[in-house]
Amino acid sequence: MKAPAAIDIRRVVDAVYRDESRRVLATLIRLLGDFDLAEEALHEAFAAAVEQWQRDGVPDSPRAWLVSAGRFKAIDVIRRRARFDASLHLVADELYAEADNDRDDEHLEDDRLRLMFTCCHPALPADAQVALTLREVCGLTTEEIAHAFLTAPSTLAQRIVRAKNKIRDARIPYEVPGRAELPQRLESVLRVVYLVFNEGYSASSGTELTRHDLSAEAIRLGRLLLELLPDPEVMGLLALMLLQESRRTARSTAGGDLILLEDQDRGLWNRELIAQGSALVERALSSRRFGPYSLQAAIAAVHADAKTAAETDWAEIVGLYDVLHRLEPSPVVELNRAVAVAMRDGADAGLRLVDAILARGELRDYHFAHAARAEFCRRLGRRAEAREGYEQALALARQEPERRFLERRLDALRGA
Repeated sequence: MKAPAAIDIRRVVDAVYRDESRRVLATLIRLLGDFDLAEEALHEAFAAAVEQWQRDGVPDSPRAWLVSAGRFKAIDVIRRRARFDASLHLVADELYAEADNDRDDEHLEDDRLRLMFTCCHPALPADAQVALTLREVCGLTTEEIAHAFLTAPSTLAQRIVRAKNKIRDARIPYEVPGRAELPQRLESVLRVVYLVFNEGYSASSGTELTRHDLSAEAIRLGRLLLELLPDPEVMGLLALMLLQESRRTARSTAGGDLILLEDQDRGLWNRELIAQGSALVERALSSRRFGPYSLQAAIAAVHADAKTAAETDWAEIVGLYDVLHRLEPSPVVELNRAVAVAMRDGADAGLRLVDAILARGELRDYHFAHAARAEFCRRLGRRAEAREGYEQALALARQEPERRFLERRLDALRGA
C-alpha cells in the first residue's frame, strides 16, 4: 500500500470511482449473481474506502481491494437477511468459501466483456439488452440512454428492471459464449459498443463536447471483440471508432467550443489511428460480408483521406450512404445523406431532402435535423427560416458546446 499522506482522500476515491467503478461492479455481479446486491456492495465498498484508505493508505491495486471489500459487504448483507430466511445462511457460507479460493485479479480484465454478453443474452428483448448494458456495464445514466433511444427515461427504467429480473429468474450465466454461439450474440453487442462510443464521441448532455472515458472503453471492447471473433462487422465497427476518434483533438477549441468538420485543423488528426482504421476498413470491405458499420467506417475513411475539406469526395460519400440506406434504412441515415447531397449538389438539394424527412415527423425532436435545415436556409439567404430552425434546435439541444454553437449562429443572423 501507498503510505498515508496529506492528500484529499475523497478526491482520490472519486477518481478511482470514475475509472474503476464499472469494472468493479462487473466483477461483483459475476461473484454475487445479483445486480442489485452488487450495486449495493459497490457503494458500501467505496464508502469503506474513504475511511480505510485515509487511515491505512491507498492500496496498490484499488480495484482488487474494492472487489474484495464489496464481496464481504455483500456477505454481511446476506447474513443479515438470513435472520428472516434461513436458506440464505448457505449462500453466505458459499460466498465466504469462494472468497478464500478465488483470485479476483485473474478475472478482472474480462469481467466487463463477460457481463456485456450476459446483458445481451437472446432471452432478453433487443432494446432491453442494449439499455441494460449501457446502464450496468458502461455506467450511462437512464437519461443518457433514453436520449440515445429517442424515448422516455421512465420507459427505459422499466426495461432495465425487467431485464435484471429476467436474468435472475432465468439464471442466465455470466460468461462469454463459446465460439459457436458468438455470431448470434454479436449484433446486440456491437450495437451496444457503437452507442457507448457515440455517447463518448458526442455527449448527449452536459458541459463537455466529449466523454473520453466512454469512447476509450468502447474502443477497448472493440479490440477485445476482434480478438474473440475476426468478423467483418467487428472490423468495421472498430475501424469506425478509430477513424472518428482520430479527430478528437481538432473538434473543439481550448475553451471547449465546437469546431465543425470543415473548419478543423487536419494537422491535429491522429494519423496512427487513421492508418489503423483505414486498414481495418479495407479488410472488412474485401470480405464482401460487410454491413452497416463497415460502410460507416468507409465514409469516415473518405473524410480522413481528404487533405482539406474542399478535397472531400462528396460523390463517393453520397454513394456509400445510398448503399447504407438500402442495407439499413433509417431517418438518421437519410439526414446524413441529405447533408452529403447538399455538399455535392448545393444547399437547395439538401433542404428539399431534410424537409421531406421532417414532414414525416420522425425527427421532429432531433436537434441535428433542425440545425441542418437552418444551416441550409442560412446558406440560401433565407434568414427568417434559418433563425427559426436554429431556435428549434437550441430548444432541443442539451449539450453546452452545441448550445453555444447554435447561439453564435443565431447571434450572427440577428446581427446580419
